[in-house]
Amino acid sequence: MELDIRKQKILNAIIQNYQETGEPVGSRTIAKYLDLKISAATIRNEMADLEELGLIIQPHTSAGRIPTDKGYRLYVDQLMQKESHLPANPRNDEVLIQRVDRVEELLMQMAKILAANTNYATMVTGPRYEKNKLRFIQLSPMEKGKLLAVVVLGGNIVRNNILDIGEDISPEDVLQLNLLLNKNLTGLCMEEINLGIISRMKEEAGAYSEVVSKVLDSVAESLSQEEVSIYTSGAPNIFKYPELSGGDKASELISTLEEKKSLGTIMSGDGDNKHEIQVYIGDEVPVESMKDCSVVTANYELENGVQGKIGIIGPKRMDYQKVVSTLQDTMSRLDDIFKNEE
Repeated sequence: MELDIRKQKILNAIIQNYQETGEPVGSRTIAKYLDLKISAATIRNEMADLEELGLIIQPHTSAGRIPTDKGYRLYVDQLMQKESHLPANPRNDEVLIQRVDRVEELLMQMAKILAANTNYATMVTGPRYEKNKLRFIQLSPMEKGKLLAVVVLGGNIVRNNILDIGEDISPEDVLQLNLLLNKNLTGLCMEEINLGIISRMKEEAGAYSEVVSKVLDSVAESLSQEEVSIYTSGAPNIFKYPELSGGDKASELISTLEEKKSLGTIMSGDGDNKHEIQVYIGDEVPVESMKDCSVVTANYELENGVQGKIGIIGPKRMDYQKVVSTLQDTMSRLDDIFKNEE
């Protein structure tokens, strides 16, 4: 849809004012906001045209106008200044870029920081790692007949498994097994751990060949695990927006965020390109309790192609420019973190 410059400015002004106040916007407000050399009557005529196009509506008789989902969509796709980035926040940068040993901790920190920066709810998926590579294995003795197997994957993804080996094993033998496992498996993905490698390792392990088999089962489970964790933060921010906090809306939305079951339909949606940002408005959101919301998602990528998604949930009058800029900024900082760790 192509709008002339005047209609673009008026639609933009309605959206900007409604984002700030949550109140319908009238022609006099638009005239003051834009300082156009036209009368309020002319602005009303332009607003009537925008209403005919389905871009704004009048919620009550004699009230001003508010944007429709279609109006927001046109704004996001055509009018929003997408090149603008937010200035860095040194305090939050320090929290985000401090080294963490587990990528899950980094993602939980990121969800909290995004919720604080935007005043919306946030969600972050743990990384998908179906074809990830093994970085390190650490076996440690536990109580009699048990070993703790710590499997570290690309992106500092850590999986802990307790192995019941049914026999005691000396610290010296555990050390030798660690050397054997890491010498043969480090840097491999599941498809590369072939029968030849397995046979050679079991032969070198001698009496502990069955222990090697159990460790390999643990590695296979870690590398092929498909369940993706979703971390959420900022759910109470929903109560800041009257259109989301009335009636049962807030409780249903918060339940959705807490239960997380239906969030996967958003967080596993289309758009797998690195850093690609998707904006879902109103009925475009594939979760029933979020039809009064907008959701903005971005793809992140850690080392070796390990990917996941970040999402920000707010009212349809959310500050899209700020949200998109915040996500772009976060993607750049994540890149810096993992480049520095390589």
